[in-house]
Amino acid sequence: MMYAKFTSIGAYVPPKILTNEDLEKIVDTSDEWITKRTGIKTRHIVENEVTSDLAYKAALDALKNAKMSAEDIDMIIVATITPDYFTMPSTACVVADKLGIARPAVDISAACTGFIYALAHAKAFIESGMYKNVLIIGAETLSKIVNWKDRTTCVLFGDGAGAAIISATENKEEAIIDIDINSDGKYQDYLITPGRGVKYGCDTDRIWLEMKGNETFKVAVKTLSQSVRDILKRNNMTSDDIDWFIPHQANYRIIDAVARAIKMPSEKSVLTVHKYGNTSSASIPMAINDMYKEGKLKKGDIMLLDAFGGGFTWGSALVPFN
Repeated sequence: MMYAKFTSIGAYVPPKILTNEDLEKIVDTSDEWITKRTGIKTRHIVENEVTSDLAYKAALDALKNAKMSAEDIDMIIVATITPDYFTMPSTACVVADKLGIARPAVDISAACTGFIYALAHAKAFIESGMYKNVLIIGAETLSKIVNWKDRTTCVLFGDGAGAAIISATENKEEAIIDIDINSDGKYQDYLITPGRGVKYGCDTDRIWLEMKGNETFKVAVKTLSQSVRDILKRNNMTSDDIDWFIPHQANYRIIDAVARAIKMPSEKSVLTVHKYGNTSSASIPMAINDMYKEGKLKKGDIMLLDAFGGGFTWGSALVPFN
């Protein structure tokens, strides 16, 4: 039987850093307020780059770490809510062209859960026997869709990309253990960009990201905690079996609340939100990459991934690092 394994990781962030002190000059806020409520200190912001540029550079990093070339890739999946183009072509097609290959390429729109959705798709394609190596990327330029006059949202988000290569293996010990994904559209107006689609047309008064923060927080904590409980129970595992808990880096308070709810020791929880802010679909692979580059992530370590995003969408995954 063929299984899917997590082969390689890579990431890229644009060089410009926007600090909380910088934001104090833009909106009515303070470093103390932002840090206390979110845990965020800095975020990276694009200047002369677009989403496909970030995705491409993250992909190159993942390929280098895997000692593979672009020609080895059979399919590309890009998770993003900030595509280069409104409808077409997909950002994945643009990335494929930048890599110099012509392969099946598709975008996924699942907001902050996008990387886990992409992981689930890659796993299915590989285990069906269709492909051997699938490149999955979470890439965002969220600075392009936030309202820099809205202090409740502009302080939260940053830009970046993370990429992983998912490959075929016959060794079950290397295989992705399980993935749990779900959604509930009844919360669709809690986190939305209403003026960027055919429903509202080009409504210039509502083209920015809008969020009902308190309501989103409550649903996120409840849903994420339950998703983790479900996937662990389904696989007869507990927090003791997990080496690293790598959640979506949205907000320190959410991460901390979920970790406490699932009884995950703080030393196992990976935090990068203070450096990058919320980078949506890119946050989990960027966090994995940080662990890898710091030498903390070892072969065989079991990663518990957990994410929640607009839609609402959510998902968890149990993934050995190879």
